[in-house]
Amino acid sequence: MIRLITITTLSLAATSAAGDILLEPPLDCDLAQTCYIQQTTDHDPGPGAQDFQCGNLSYDGHKGTDFALPTLAMQTAGVDILASAPGTVRGVRDDMADILQGTPGAPDVSDRECGNGIVVSHGDGWETQYCHMKKGSVTVQTGQTVAMGQVLGQVGLSGATQFPHVHLSVRKDGAVVDPFAPNALNTCGTVPDKTLWNTVVPFTPGGLISAGFSDAVPEFDTIKAGTAAQNAMPTTAPALVVWGFAFGGRTGDLMTLTIRGPQGDVFTNTQTLDRTQAQLFRAGGKRTPPGGWSAGDYTGTIELRRDGDLLDVQTTQVTLN
Repeated sequence: MIRLITITTLSLAATSAAGDILLEPPLDCDLAQTCYIQQTTDHDPGPGAQDFQCGNLSYDGHKGTDFALPTLAMQTAGVDILASAPGTVRGVRDDMADILQGTPGAPDVSDRECGNGIVVSHGDGWETQYCHMKKGSVTVQTGQTVAMGQVLGQVGLSGATQFPHVHLSVRKDGAVVDPFAPNALNTCGTVPDKTLWNTVVPFTPGGLISAGFSDAVPEFDTIKAGTAAQNAMPTTAPALVVWGFAFGGRTGDLMTLTIRGPQGDVFTNTQTLDRTQAQLFRAGGKRTPPGGWSAGDYTGTIELRRDGDLLDVQTTQVTLN
């Protein structure tokens, strides 16, 4: 699978003033290729929600940045959460079950929405908080000094979460700060004159999480679990279906799905998103013709466009034999 973010990607590195904290991303993965930013701090002071670019990558009252994994399978395999800055651990919780909200057996997490987590104090009123960690994975204890990049634990499913991620909150003297736009919490749309990021952090206002082939339109749960894609299928499979899993979709966005095989073009379809959604998928393809498909490699391409511009594209392959 190949991922390419072609335009509208904002790469932000720190130009912070003296006295500000400098941060590294809290997730041990490649934000440009594998992981992604699902939600950011809410900049709308009212009942609505806007990210720092006036986009929809936030929700009402969201007080941090969600660094997300593409699949539950990746979370199960284990992905480390890292200290974003050096400091002293001020609090730890590590006893909550890893159960996604909205699934059978999900507990009431009122007043424990962060789930398993850690608070780190950095001095001068700065602190960071890491939420939704895997039960039993926390590697530090209260009072311990940690270095930037030190492993704190792993991504879990604890607390008020519906997808695998680490929620990073940044606070100064108890007030929420958006590391992408630390001087503009209640406004949006202007290019920030500084950020708190120590290195370039790619931010894209929506994009593709994954893509794959199946022999039928897959269930959304299997896509999110990371078990929907098939790398090989018989030439007599019931159908040849390509799908794309996206985040930050907006009303009017266009998703184009294309299949090309050994004999040329097989399928092309463009679908218009009819509503704004945090996560979504679209699929399309053809039933298997009489006698089956030609053996060989088939390539699927998924393109996501916004306002006429190419926002993201992914390709995926399957072998029919």
